[in-house]
Amino acid sequence: MGKKSRVKIQKSGSGASAAVSPKEMMNLISELLQKCSSAAPSAGKEWEEYVQIRGLVDKIRKKQKGMSTVFDGSREDYFPDLLSWARDNGASCDSFTVGNFGAEGYGLRATRDIKAEELFLWIPRKMLMTVESAQNSVLGPLYSQDRILQAMGNVTLAFHLLCERADPASPWLPYIRSLPQDYDTPLYYQQEEVQLLLGTQAVQDVLSQYKNTARQYAYFYKLVQTHPAACKLPLKDSFTFDDYRWAVSSVMTRQNQIPTEDGSRVTLALIPLWDMCNHTNGLITTGYNLEDDRCECVALQDYKENQQIYIFYGTRSNGEFVIHNGFFFQDNAHDRVKIKLGVSKSERLYAMKAEVLARAGIPASCIFALHCNEPPISAQLLAFLRVFCMTEEELKDYLLGDGAFNKIFTLGNSEFPVSWENEIKLWTFLETRAALLLKTYKTSSQEDCSMLDKPDLSLHCRVAIQLRLAEKQILEKASASGRAKRLHFEKKLEDGAPLPRYQESDIALLENTDDALKIPMVLHEFEEVKEGQQTQEHYDLVNGQKDVYAVEVEASGETRGDAYSTLDSTGSSSGCRTEEDPKECSE
Repeated sequence: MGKKSRVKIQKSGSGASAAVSPKEMMNLISELLQKCSSAAPSAGKEWEEYVQIRGLVDKIRKKQKGMSTVFDGSREDYFPDLLSWARDNGASCDSFTVGNFGAEGYGLRATRDIKAEELFLWIPRKMLMTVESAQNSVLGPLYSQDRILQAMGNVTLAFHLLCERADPASPWLPYIRSLPQDYDTPLYYQQEEVQLLLGTQAVQDVLSQYKNTARQYAYFYKLVQTHPAACKLPLKDSFTFDDYRWAVSSVMTRQNQIPTEDGSRVTLALIPLWDMCNHTNGLITTGYNLEDDRCECVALQDYKENQQIYIFYGTRSNGEFVIHNGFFFQDNAHDRVKIKLGVSKSERLYAMKAEVLARAGIPASCIFALHCNEPPISAQLLAFLRVFCMTEEELKDYLLGDGAFNKIFTLGNSEFPVSWENEIKLWTFLETRAALLLKTYKTSSQEDCSMLDKPDLSLHCRVAIQLRLAEKQILEKASASGRAKRLHFEKKLEDGAPLPRYQESDIALLENTDDALKIPMVLHEFEEVKEGQQTQEHYDLVNGQKDVYAVEVEASGETRGDAYSTLDSTGSSSGCRTEEDPKECSE
């Protein structure tokens, strides 16, 4: 068995700072809340704002040094208690144990041979930490009166976790003390490590994540100290920024959606033990069994005894993995970068292009994705670019010509070009646009590769450089693909090749040979904004699945809607790599 858990809150001694008056701390907290609640900075000033917010947070952290809640011993000491607690509560633990997998951190190790699709793990509801269990806990009175907790299940889970961690009698203590004591999410990066992400697509989300976390901490610090319903919370005497950062990262890397007991809606949950699984490419193999009221996981593949058991976290980009899970996945088959495109309203043909796009179910302005594999563009992006590059005569043909309705169905199919000239235009556009995006980076791919060869590179620096290199490589591939396609269609035009035509009777059969470019597109939900996320049916679970609750905190303590939350990733359904190792699984 693991050693008994002892919670320590250091308030004096070598690790603690000198006593700070409540008034002094509250003044700092108010200044932080005011700064984080101010209007968004003008373009190009985001980094300056981040540095200012970080400076205030560092002042607060310095004064709170030694006051955070910690457990004696290492995380590994508590794994035996975790397994024993799981068995006692009806979970299945006979097929695996917890193991250390070096660079991948902790994960589940098979203790016997496991066949693909074999049910090897289940976790009953009573073991889960959920929004509902938070409502029924010491947090309940505050939850019932605070709009932010009510609107943001992920924040509620973070506070639930902190309250239970501070309670020596908590039924979830065996789980909580097995969690990492820190993480590798960007919230834990040093300023110079975050600076390596400047110029990348990910940096804006990283800066927003830090700002939102700081804003939420300041808001809840004041709430815990002043709200009558918070008087019995165990956090009143010790609620540090480091505590909240830990809780945010724990939830962000682990939370998942599960059905409520009656199955009428979904709720957020932390799923002990299962969140130890690390990520690999594959399919989602975890779901929720309402009849038996438990989370169930079947094997993704055959596993031999002593092999590590993996699960699939979902179709996330490496930017999402780094920001929300704290690791970079080298062999990510679903990596992609965002590209924002739109038809200018000042363009003479705007109305016609917007109408054709509308008939195809595509907005006139949208965020698309360029993918790491071939083809680099989806059916929706192909259709958009075709319409974007259409001439007036081509637009008339797709609006008023013979078979105009059915022609809409061919827009996303690579085998039925609008014209050779149109194909040349769209692939030239893609080639040029990707090349221009590459020029916005401060370093070249070659320079990034040289940096990664340095043996003394810190983990966070390595992950940041890997991420920006991966973005560039996707853009390089997209530009090269655009050039190859352009040359191909220029040859078609030069040779006078006949344009492929479709038979209207075969409209239902119009599918590309490429799985990524299938149609009809009008018949399914437009997915570009959330490209890569899977439709969750039958309560499939995905570690670190994103679920945004939009509520923002004003400096006055009031709330306003339509803003982003720092905890904008609803956990994941498999392990995630966070703590000391970038591949550590956490849900």
